[in-house]
Amino acid sequence: MKSADISLKNAVRAANWAQLLDADQLARVEADTVEAFVPKGGFVCRKGEPAEYWIGVISGMVKMNNFSASGKAMTFIGVPPGSWFGEGSLLKNEIRKYDTMALRDTRVARLPAATFHWLLDTSLPFTRFLLMQLNERLGQFIGMVENDRLLDLNTRVARCLASMFNSHLYPGVDTLVQLSQEEIGLLSGSSRQRANQALQVLEKQGLLRLDYGGIRVLDLDGLRRYEADDAT
Repeated sequence: MKSADISLKNAVRAANWAQLLDADQLARVEADTVEAFVPKGGFVCRKGEPAEYWIGVISGMVKMNNFSASGKAMTFIGVPPGSWFGEGSLLKNEIRKYDTMALRDTRVARLPAATFHWLLDTSLPFTRFLLMQLNERLGQFIGMVENDRLLDLNTRVARCLASMFNSHLYPGVDTLVQLSQEEIGLLSGSSRQRANQALQVLEKQGLLRLDYGGIRVLDLDGLRRYEADDAT
């Protein structure tokens, strides 16, 4: 079933953390979780808002970003269908530190904070899942800092694509990454034109193929190891 066609109930049940719950816990999650539609360019949540929900992407794609005082945007990560985010703000009971915007028309699931904390109190497997989630998220952001400060754009695009293949953070990603070249540019900190040039370099290296509807990853390990000096 395509993510665009999946029901809220099935999206919740398909989440890797939901499969760790007992029947009563899952029943409460299903009863409390609500769905929202966010059009392309709209805000899923905004910086400065109280963290009232844990958020899952049912279909579409969202990006986490911030804006400088001068209005310059900096994108942190993209979040594809099947992924959940925002646990850090809930755990610390603080306001959101970033904006989250829809890269395309997007459906999201919202699990209330009260239910999220109830799961922490009643489900050891859920708590273990969150520990892994936070650890993976930390590794992801450390990698982003390294990429931004040390790597050229071609390598940043390669690492950007490779980072989407994290089975814990992004369990629903297939070998066909359904991102446009414009979206790759936003996520790697470049223009669409420059992202296109980088993708063509990576395609010539046999690491990916530009397909209709997205980017087909042919060599994931190669993307993870790619350095610009590898290009011929």
